Amino acid sequence: QVQLVESGGGLVQPGGSLRLSCAFSGNFFSLYRMAWYRQAPGKQREWVAFITSPDSINYGDSVKGRFTISRDNAKNTVALQMNSLKPEDTAVYYCKATSLSSGRSYWGQGTQVTVSS
Repeated sequence: QVQLVESGGGLVQPGGSLRLSCAFSGNFFSLYRMAWYRQAPGKQREWVAFITSPDSINYGDSVKGRFTISRDNAKNTVALQMNSLKPEDTAVYYCKATSLSSGRSYWGQGTQVTVSS
């Protein structure tokens, strides 16, 4: 069974930075595609970024050039470095793990990010 725990959310001023982390509990972390999603109040959950390997990374258009996703297979963690934050980045951020073999997905409980002056 896979469990995901996000951390690092908080309140930050526009233009600031935050680093989110997601800890993966389970087996074969390297065989999962890891992704970050976000959901703002009243809006649908939105894909932010995913990483399968350092050579396989993709970002949503709204965060490209500002956010960086990375993973540490030795520590079973995935991070999202968020720079140049905007008020429209305010949302609950979720970590998602998808098995590359079965396609089964798991979600974390989410961490709140608020960008406001």
